[in-house]
Amino acid sequence: MPRRLIRWTTRALDALRAGRGRPLAAALALPLAAALAMPDDGALPAARLALFDSYQLLLPRQRLSGPVQIIAVDEAALKRYGQWPWPRTRLAELIDRAAAQRPLVIGLDLLMPEPDGASPEALAAQLAPGPLRDGLAALPSNDQALAAAMRRVPVVLAAAGFDDAATSSRDVLRAWPVRLAMAGAGGAPAGIPGAASAGRPAPLRSPAGALPPQVPPQVPRYRRALGSLPLLQAAASGQGMVSAELEKGVVRRVPLLGAVGGTLLPGLSLELLRVATGAEAIEVDAGAGGVRAIAVGDLRVATRPDGAVWVNYSAPAPARYASALDLMQGRLAPDALRDKIVIVALTGLGLADYKTNARGDLLPGVDVHAQLIEGFFDGAQLRRPAGMRWAEALCFAVLAGGVICLLPRLRLLRALPLSATLAAALFAAGLALFRAGLLFDAAGVAAALGLVCLSLWASLFGAAVRARHRSERSLRVAREAEATLAGELNAARRIQMASLPQAASAFPGELRFTLDALLEPARQVGGDLYDFFMLDRRRLFFLLGDVSGKGLPASLFMVVAKALSKSVALRDEAGMAAIMCQANRELLRENPENLFVTCVAGILDADSGEVMLCNAGHDAPRLLSGGGVERLRGADGPPLCVIEEFDYPVQRYQLRPGDCLCLNTDGVTEAMDAAGQVYGNARLDSLLAVHSGQGGTAPGAGAGVGEAALTAGHVVPPGGGVTPADVVRAVREDVRAHVGAAEPSDDLALLVLRWNGPAA
Repeated sequence: MPRRLIRWTTRALDALRAGRGRPLAAALALPLAAALAMPDDGALPAARLALFDSYQLLLPRQRLSGPVQIIAVDEAALKRYGQWPWPRTRLAELIDRAAAQRPLVIGLDLLMPEPDGASPEALAAQLAPGPLRDGLAALPSNDQALAAAMRRVPVVLAAAGFDDAATSSRDVLRAWPVRLAMAGAGGAPAGIPGAASAGRPAPLRSPAGALPPQVPPQVPRYRRALGSLPLLQAAASGQGMVSAELEKGVVRRVPLLGAVGGTLLPGLSLELLRVATGAEAIEVDAGAGGVRAIAVGDLRVATRPDGAVWVNYSAPAPARYASALDLMQGRLAPDALRDKIVIVALTGLGLADYKTNARGDLLPGVDVHAQLIEGFFDGAQLRRPAGMRWAEALCFAVLAGGVICLLPRLRLLRALPLSATLAAALFAAGLALFRAGLLFDAAGVAAALGLVCLSLWASLFGAAVRARHRSERSLRVAREAEATLAGELNAARRIQMASLPQAASAFPGELRFTLDALLEPARQVGGDLYDFFMLDRRRLFFLLGDVSGKGLPASLFMVVAKALSKSVALRDEAGMAAIMCQANRELLRENPENLFVTCVAGILDADSGEVMLCNAGHDAPRLLSGGGVERLRGADGPPLCVIEEFDYPVQRYQLRPGDCLCLNTDGVTEAMDAAGQVYGNARLDSLLAVHSGQGGTAPGAGAGVGEAALTAGHVVPPGGGVTPADVVRAVREDVRAHVGAAEPSDDLALLVLRWNGPAA
């Protein structure tokens, strides 16, 4: 069992590695897509809200119509008329002055649950019985004066919901019609039992504070509410809730509908719109999933299931506020409030309920209601439909599928910019949709996509580490093999070079001729060859050849060719032509790789200076004499190992004392510099011409023949002149100067033979 488990684990790991992290990333993408499809309060709520706040900050709503004017009971008004609360008669005067400019509706964002303490009856209750007390008690109350002012102009009061009993709170409020269309069985709408008839406000109440069963359970509900006096509610034209749940201290969403006990109550902003437009009732479209939309007249607002909407905030607008002092003293423009929705609210420090909106602006709570109404008028509502989360999940699935397919094919340094580009594109798409009024959670999609990318990056990084380790192991093995091969090649080079005769020591005491040779392989071993040896006391055999190809195969065949040529030459006395034909036959039998050899071979009669030459497809040798440089042609044939039976022609030449034969391979004439320019025959001929006819006395010239005539390992020819070693050295240095820092392109071989004349 443990062995089977280990085998299964090994196979699973191999499968994961073969997929380059794709299976793991795909397995991770499935729950992430499911998390994105959850309700808005599910996955990543903090990141989502922070993203929506950043949209509001980057693209604030532009104020187009400005339908709301806030009359602010600010520091200046409080300083002039005294601390709050003011007598209700002053508030009535404020309403009358506002009503004189013919606004559409006046909203009082004020809670007045207790009678006015400055009212005459309240003052009379504090006095002893007597005429003064009786006189004050006979005067109208301040609350009645305020109620009378409220009847002269449409006024909407504010109310706040509470879960627990609070001082002056009630479980019954006066409510105006709210028509709730619930999709019941078969999809038919069902109304609320006992709802008030259109235009006839009435208090609604449920036993024990429970909501009617048709009301969506998602709607915020409160057991009690804090509102104004019943006298004032009776004089008002509407009443709206100002309660809003803060999300970590920030107002982002405002409920348009709430329930107090068994009474449905609209939000203050929605009730102001109802009264301003003269609509009979507020229409609520709901279903099993909660509230879908709320309509007032021609305005239909899509909502969240709990009846709340997102507030599309503008930048702070001081023009939205007017001081109550300016209104009371007639300093406002005569039409400043005409056909507008006016909201009276406290803004003085210590009195106003300041809130932080989604943009991070700290403003009075009444600003939220004003901005919500402005958004309705300007058609700049923010919506997050229920299907948006499915769209986000689908967007993530498509992008994750593309990333899973594409990312493992890229290098890590290219995968990182691609992932950053995708994230930037997501946020850009979110901004574009926000401009159209849709809230797209790019942060959630980007975060989920980042986790998938992180999984793939981890797999890619692990694969890169494993590949690097494999590469290091392979490199170490290759270096060891290279070192072994280099050692073997060095040994082969030493063996190859040791197999070549050394001109300085090959013919001790010989004065009839002087010879020097050079071989420089392009690699560690090469395919060029030369050889020279005495056939008898007077005949010198010499050979210079070039095996096709380079490197080790050519060097091995070079050794074979050299050995066979020497063997044939030493055992065959029929002449130069027979030697070439026999060597050709022998090499053909020992040539499994089908190589061939170009060469020039010759025999020098050291006593007479006669030379017999055979050329097997090689460059023509050069004759250096006092008259210059002559290329010897006419003894040509195909390279060895090309035609099995071929009679190579023999060319005879007569050398004069001091004449030199120069044999070279194409590694000299075809040597290239870094620019690709070849050395060429013309440059070689020019260089040899300089050395061909020039005399001069070499070091040691004039000394007697013997040990004193040796200089640097070479015998100085009798009579002086240029030695073969001088020619070899000059050619080698000139070729090196031409090539420069470029790599050698071919093996280089030279053989220079000078006939000094018959021996004395």
